[in-house]
Amino acid sequence: MENGMKVHADLCLIPIGVGVSVGTYVAECQRILREAGLSHRMHAYGTNIEGDWDQVMAAIKRCHERVHEMGAPRITTSLKLGTRTDREQSLEDKLDSVRAQLDQ
Repeated sequence: MENGMKVHADLCLIPIGVGVSVGTYVAECQRILREAGLSHRMHAYGTNIEGDWDQVMAAIKRCHERVHEMGAPRITTSLKLGTRTDREQSLEDKLDSVRAQLDQ
């Protein structure tokens, strides 16, 4: 990974005009993230991604391109981003911090 700015992203990409089942499209985006070598974790309404800003954004762009290539005429995406400069923190670190509070 490059030494650029790190980002945590929460991506929810929804193809429109393809029917109600979108699992095939979601799976393709998961493949793209895996091929990009990005740490990611799917959840019920999206995917958390962490990595270098440029690599994450390029993978999200590729997800859009690929879903359109698969026949989706429209896509709507919700994207939440988080960066920090005071220290490095992985997605797992963030979860561990909350879990520690639950145990108190």
